[in-house]
Amino acid sequence: MIKYNLLCTDCEITFDSWFASSKEYEKLKRKKLLVCHSCNSQKVEKSLMAPQLINSKKKQKETLDIAKYKDVKKTIKDYQKFIKENFKYVGENFAYEARSVHYDKKNNTKGIYGNASKKDLKELKEEGIEAQMIPWIEDKDN
Repeated sequence: MIKYNLLCTDCEITFDSWFASSKEYEKLKRKKLLVCHSCNSQKVEKSLMAPQLINSKKKQKETLDIAKYKDVKKTIKDYQKFIKENFKYVGENFAYEARSVHYDKKNNTKGIYGNASKKDLKELKEEGIEAQMIPWIEDKDN
């Protein structure tokens, strides 16, 4: 596939169009099948266009972005490991369990983690119960 910037010489509008190849463009031009979408003129020509080049700076930036992503992912996975080893998983009952820990001072076991909606977290905060939402990455390799 190749993309050309096209120019209508009648209405002077420019637009982009994709072709299977440069030969395909020439074939459609010869058969007068290229038409301006604005004025329906058949006076459509290729206009000047710059090729898209991949330079080393762009490649380096992409490499750095991938490295940053991997660093962030590793940090999140390290946090997850710490949480799994030091906190009790309560699943969907997080809001209930958080209230139990907060209001029943005797039930002061290790911390908890689990799932809660934004509404649950807002209600917990209004009650003075500290809870945080953190990103969680599944163990799959994505």
